[in-house]
This record gives sequence, C-alpha cells and structure tokens, in this order.
Amino acid sequence: MPLPGTEELESLRPYLLRYALLQLRDRDSAEDVVQETMLAALEGRARFAGKSTAKTWLTGILKHKIIDLLRRRQREEPLVTDEDGDEAAVVDAMFQADGHWLTTPADWGNPARALEDKRFREAFALCTKAMPLRNARVFMMREVLDMSSSEICEALDITPANLWVMLHRARLSLRACIEIKWGAAEA
Repeated sequence: MPLPGTEELESLRPYLLRYALLQLRDRDSAEDVVQETMLAALEGRARFAGKSTAKTWLTGILKHKIIDLLRRRQREEPLVTDEDGDEAAVVDAMFQADGHWLTTPADWGNPARALEDKRFREAFALCTKAMPLRNARVFMMREVLDMSSSEICEALDITPANLWVMLHRARLSLRACIEIKWGAAEA
C-alpha cells in the first residue's frame, strides 16, 4: 500500500474530529489532538508499513494522542467530586432492596444492528455527554479505546475496585439514558 498523501490525510480529518469529540467532549481539545495526530502522521509517514488503511493507521495514532491527553488531565483533576453522591443515589434507585432490578432492562435486539442505527449513535453520544466526566472517561477508555483494566488504572492512578465501580455506574446510567432517548423511539 502506498504512503498516504497529504490530501488523503486531510480528507480523514472530519472522521478523526468526530472520533475525538466523542471521546473528549470538548471541541478545542478534539481539534488539538487531531492536529497532533496529523503532524505525527506527516512526520512518521515513512514508517507507514501499509499493513492497514490510512484511516486505521491515523485512528491508532489518534487513540494514543487521546490517551496521552487524558493522562495529563487526570494528573490535574481533583480526586473527589460532588457528582459521586448524587450518582450513587440514582444508581441505588434502579434496584430493589434485594439487589434485583426495579424494572427489567429492555431488549435492544441485535447490538450490531443497533450500532448501524443513526438514532442509536446520536442517543449514545448524548448519553455519554450526560454522564459524569470521570465515568464517561473510564467507559470510553475501556469500551471505545479498548484499553485493558490495568492500563486504565495506571493511566488514571485508580484502583481496580474503583475502576469497576466507575464502569458499573457508567454502564447503568448509559443503559437508563439510552432506553429513554433511543428505546422510546424504537417502541
């Protein structure tokens, strides 16, 4: 596969920006990491082995730039936020005293088909934006950036137990939100 040209790299900028916006939820930060990705790609173009498409190659570079930014941000954030108490109450309200669901989760059908649904993707984006930032960040690192638990714990300087709780809360709030934003449209 030939080296990607400047025009091909530039044509992928909108895709990269959408990807970064979904991860970072901040246009300025997304623009910055996409710009860093493009610079790294131009500087490292000679190392492009052609074993993947230019889009896949750029997405890999972008993932690393996003992870680097998240690590820098994590070092600057306070460890405790006021969101934790409110969120715990919301999660607790989803369960009965014996730990069973208050209402059984809806059947979303085929997950692969749901990802192809534009309304689902829009609902997913809205719901991740509504999540507390720390939980959304952990969820995206795990489920979208495909980082291992140990990588996330190291990057964010959290314990595995804390990671599990944050992922659990993120998944619960995402489930509830998607059932409202997307599930109602499907019914």
